Amino acid sequence: MDNSFSVSSVVKRRRPSNIWLVIVAALFIIVPFLTWYLTWFGRTLSDDKIAEYLADDRHPRNIQHALTQIEARMEKKDASVKKFYPRIVELTKNPNTEVRKTVAWVMGQDNTSEDFHRGLLSLLSDTEPLVRRNAALQLVRFTDASGHPDASGRPELRAMLQPFEAKSPIAGTLVSILPVGSEVHAGALLARIRDASGNTQELRAAIDGKITTPVVAKEGETIAANQTIAWLSPDRATILAALRGLAFVGTQEDLPVIEAATQIDRSPETAAQAAAAAKAIRSR
Repeated sequence: MDNSFSVSSVVKRRRPSNIWLVIVAALFIIVPFLTWYLTWFGRTLSDDKIAEYLADDRHPRNIQHALTQIEARMEKKDASVKKFYPRIVELTKNPNTEVRKTVAWVMGQDNTSEDFHRGLLSLLSDTEPLVRRNAALQLVRFTDASGHPDASGRPELRAMLQPFEAKSPIAGTLVSILPVGSEVHAGALLARIRDASGNTQELRAAIDGKITTPVVAKEGETIAANQTIAWLSPDRATILAALRGLAFVGTQEDLPVIEAATQIDRSPETAAQAAAAAKAIRSR
């Protein structure tokens, strides 16, 4: 018997399975990397690709990717991105909340553009609080007719320092709700409501915050449409951003709201920012 031939045949028969194992192992590495790379906003886009992505209404992340690339070039004073400005203004009416929120942030990077100024003013009446807040924060970079920082977003800045009402979108029975003290991020599940037909609808948090007392509605209770079922106190990042905005456009009437914010978040950072905002207001 030729043993060498027999062993060689076995080795040859095993090689294909080894190759497939290598291929499968490689795919476990390559596929996640490609997924991450293709969705990473830091990936540089050409002008043609930016234009393509801005027009891609079916894929909001592509629009956001293009917007973040434009913003990075705006920071470098690259005037060539101005050719995209008309499309950016059009995107203030995009149905996707994340796109409109990103648009507001990007428009604030060029406070010389009157088109951006008008676009931000329009976003102050957006249905989503995070879009309104981004618009209000960016508007302080612009000037009004008298040459002062634009205070159009001041009511929204004040609202950012106060508890937010989470309201039921429908009438029905409150099936579940997060307990008091729960911290939530925008988009997180806050509660479930069952309507008269037995259908259950989810209520998701519109902002980042923390559920505070008193509990307005309890599980099993019947609630009305647009009824407040919980209050969300603002998180630290929101408070700090609002205080920075009010340092530019706040008035004496805002001082009590600013002081109250230091009781919501007792961190040294918030105390320092509140003191700076109050000082700036009093100096005016």
